Amino acid sequence: MILYFSGTGNSEYVAKRIGKAVGDEVLDLFSRLKNRDSREVYSDRPWGFVSPTYAWRIPRFLEAWIKRTELSGNKKIYFVMTCGLNAGNAGKYLQELCAGKQMQYLGCMQIVMPENYIALFQTPHKEEAVKIIRRAEKRIDEAVSRIQKKLPFPPAKITPVDRLSSGPVNQVFYPLFVHAKKFYVTGDCISCEKCAKVCPMNNIRFHHGRPVWGDQCTHCMACICKCPAEAIEYGKHSKGLPRYTFPKEQFPL
Repeated sequence: MILYFSGTGNSEYVAKRIGKAVGDEVLDLFSRLKNRDSREVYSDRPWGFVSPTYAWRIPRFLEAWIKRTELSGNKKIYFVMTCGLNAGNAGKYLQELCAGKQMQYLGCMQIVMPENYIALFQTPHKEEAVKIIRRAEKRIDEAVSRIQKKLPFPPAKITPVDRLSSGPVNQVFYPLFVHAKKFYVTGDCISCEKCAKVCPMNNIRFHHGRPVWGDQCTHCMACICKCPAEAIEYGKHSKGLPRYTFPKEQFPL
């Protein structure tokens, strides 16, 4: 079974591409994460988790879900991580996660996709995003081939910077940067409440027709990038930047 979480569509596309190619079931974890649903999941085939990269590791709330959810049946797990640049030394922590669940770690494949982290980085215009996705197809095919052949993913070459990024930097990054304090809504808001609906953390409520952010943000960027009126900003950084969501019309499945 292929399971995924996706804030703006990159990991969704990769998961569905892999699932279709290997003929396996694909499960969107959004509703389970949003509803804190940790019911047992069963698969008789190796598990494949597809996830975005947050601070050079898988998202903390997804890691917590994996830890508390019984994954019955097959005891082997592949991980695929979409990222804007790289996933650092994420594999080390995924291997520890698998060991804690007494499951066999089959590696982590990093796939560079368009950047969606509009809170901190430059997001691409559609034309550039399409080019990045096309370049990623070969890497997705490599993941598919390995899974079909029942081979582990090849180990990534890890640098001292990777170890630093996924280790100490990750620990500092969350408390310093991963919060919703800078989100605000402009007068263009149409009160559609889509931002609240797409938030996996239930961190957005509406007060007098306007969104209010709580203190459980995970920086998935779904609210700001999926706002149909582009009425959400993140401090000064997001102003004028493209709102990135995966261009499904260009890459139909």
